[in-house]
Formats: sequence, structure tokens, C-alpha cells
Amino acid sequence: MRIGISCYPTYGGSGIVATELAMALAAGGDEVHVLSYALPTRLSLVNPRLFFHEVVAAHYPLFEYPPWSLALASTMVDVCHHHRLDLLHAHYALPNAVSAVLAKKILAPHPVPVVTTLHGTDVTLIGNDPSYLPTTRWGILESDAVTAVSASLRDATVDQLCLAGKAIEVVPNFIDPERYEQARHHPGARRWAREGEKLLVHISNFRPVKRVLDVVKVFAQVAARLPARLLLVGDGPERARIEQHCREHGDCDRVVFLGNFPVIEEVLVGADLFLLPSETESFGLSALEALSCAVPVVASRAGGLPEVVVDGENGFLRPVGDVDGMAAAALSLLTDPERHRRFAAHGRQWATTRFAKAAIVERYREVYARAIAAARG
Repeated sequence: MRIGISCYPTYGGSGIVATELAMALAAGGDEVHVLSYALPTRLSLVNPRLFFHEVVAAHYPLFEYPPWSLALASTMVDVCHHHRLDLLHAHYALPNAVSAVLAKKILAPHPVPVVTTLHGTDVTLIGNDPSYLPTTRWGILESDAVTAVSASLRDATVDQLCLAGKAIEVVPNFIDPERYEQARHHPGARRWAREGEKLLVHISNFRPVKRVLDVVKVFAQVAARLPARLLLVGDGPERARIEQHCREHGDCDRVVFLGNFPVIEEVLVGADLFLLPSETESFGLSALEALSCAVPVVASRAGGLPEVVVDGENGFLRPVGDVDGMAAAALSLLTDPERHRRFAAHGRQWATTRFAKAAIVERYREVYARAIAAARG
């Protein structure tokens, strides 16, 4: 198949999944064209069947804001026409899905079906805004196939956008077991630890919904009981506030801000615990990556996280905002080596079997095949 994949190039989960999918499809023999306004963070172009097309929005005096959506649609039309694409796969509803549907209509009667994958905030935050809801709903309805990364997100999409008649298939995010197996031989997180310290890790884009301050508060309770260090990976609007909090509470020597880290397994391997107390998570890709590295997870019982973290087996789930409960759960693992070992082993086994790359990439290929067959009649 010849497939066009549009995504955001940033560190967020949607861009990571789209990029990993593109590389896996190309490795399997498909021709894949990735479209975005910048080269995605994890995209490697060493495979001759993988191509990148930069979307450039025109800057005219008439445009106070460059028309990115139209630029994306135009680039999709151009790539479809000149590379004879069989299908467009849009990751994120706005504007990717809407631009893809527009491109499909421009290319008619040539059949180029659109598959849209919903990742979370494109529905629950942006798409649920009254200003964008009709456009988001139209993009989903006009897509030839729609997938969601969790059952929780599928249900929220149907409910919030009134899409009871639209079929949405759950295709979860995935990991490459081999990649995490190779990382097990590296020092990983232990590079930042002192002798005898427990290492806690959090990874996010530091948006308010991630509740990073809760991470620091949980860590403070842990550090009051045993030697510990916290690694904060990522960047975003809340970082300055969190750094100020650490300075005011004297935690600077025990909290390490690493910024964005492209090879995430090199931070997770060797860690003792992963914290993810988010307000909501459509899936929780960072939690899955932690489990893949045999790192138990303490997270909030929100969104799709219960589909990733098995409470009492590879981690613990607590209500959103329950800092005391999360701290107690963390300590119950960090002070019990045998329980920690069991949770770590179950997490790796769960992640590398249920969410293995090969099986889930094949599910996407099946979605593509059905959409192409239906479009061609």
C-alpha cells in the first residue's frame, strides 16, 4: 500500500504513535509519506520506502494567521496525486482529519479514503469546544474509518459529539518490545541516582491536565520516608511553576528537570517507579513505556489509564488528586522488594504481549484494507 500519514511533529503521544506506525509500516514493505510542518521528533528516514513532506503555510500580508489547514489539505492533494497514494491516515481530528477529508473531496472521483485516529484532546478538549465541535464532528463523520486509542476515548467521542451511529474501532497504542529489551543493558535512570536512592520518574508535556505539582507532592512524601530522587522529563507551560515550587520547598537537590528526551527508554530503564497523576489520559502512552521497561506505575484512575495499568498487579490507580493515596501506594512498592519485583515483571509481560507493535500495526493494515476496498466499490 501507499499510505499518507499526517501528524503533529512534537513530543505528544499522537505524534509519537504516528511516527512509530509510519516506520513500522515502511519496515513491513509499505510506501509511507509523512506530512507535517516539521520533521517529527522520532522519525528516522533511513528506510527508502519512508518519505517526509514539509507542509508550508503561505505568508501573505492578507493573512494575519497563515492558513495551516488549507496548506495541509493542499499538500495532501499534491502528494496523493504525484505519489498515487491509496489512503490518507490522519492522526488528530483538528485540523488533520478535516484537511484530509477536504483533500479527498478535491481528489474525487479518484478514491482516496481517509482513516482518522483520535488521540484524546482532539475530542475531549479542542473538539469539545463549541467553536470547533461542528467541524470536528464533520471531520469524523466524513472519514471512511475512525479509530480511537482506548475504549474510554471511543465512548467519550460518541457521547460528546453525538456520534451514536458512527463506528469507531479501538486500536490501542503500541510499543516495540525489542527496543526496550535492548535498553535493559544500559544504565538508564541510574545515571542520575546516588547510592541507595530510589528513582521516581514522570514524563509529560507539563500541561495543567498532567498535574505535575501532584507528582512533586507525592515525591515529597516518599522522600520524607526514604532516600529518593525525582526525574522530571519533558517541558511545557507548567515547568516554571514547578521549578519555583521546588525552590521554595528546598527540593532542588532531589528533583532533576531533564527537559525533552527523545530516547525515552534510556531514562525509564533502571527507575523504581513511574508517576502519572493526570486529570485525564486518553490512553497513557508514557505509562505503557514505563511498564515496558519493567517500571511499576502509580497513576490516577482516569480516562484510558485503567486499560493500561492493572491495579494491584503492575501498578496502583488512585482517584485524581489523591496525593496521599498515591504516596502510600508508592511507598508500599518501594519498601517491599518482593512486591516491587512481581509488579515490574508483570508490567513488562503485560506491555510486551498485549501492546506489542507487530499485532497492532497489523490491525491498522486491516483497517486500511477495509477502507480501500469500500472506497473502490
